[in-house]
Amino acid sequence: MYAIIETGGKQYKVSPGRTVRVEKIDGERGTKCVLDRVLAISDGESLKVGKPYIPGATVEGKIIRQGRARKILGFKYKPKTNYRRRYGHRQYFTEIRIESINQDAEGTVTA
Repeated sequence: MYAIIETGGKQYKVSPGRTVRVEKIDGERGTKCVLDRVLAISDGESLKVGKPYIPGATVEGKIIRQGRARKILGFKYKPKTNYRRRYGHRQYFTEIRIESINQDAEGTVTA
């Protein structure tokens, strides 16, 4: 069983018991979070696709940690003018352990 969710402008394929790093979501370590932008759900036999989201479907997870990714270096350069600038960026992330994938009332509630 898996679901495709959207959060932080990106799409992720998630399944129960797995961890995923997403763009920063507010919340403390150990708290639950509910992701309600579910694009598709598959139970192994059938695939349910939303337009664009499946109404009533949610993915529940637990926040494992908040952190910052490795530094990415950027570089600006303009030729013939001796202009060079180097800068760094560290993106914030939230690591979530997926606990369950729930469909709406007409579907089934599954692990």
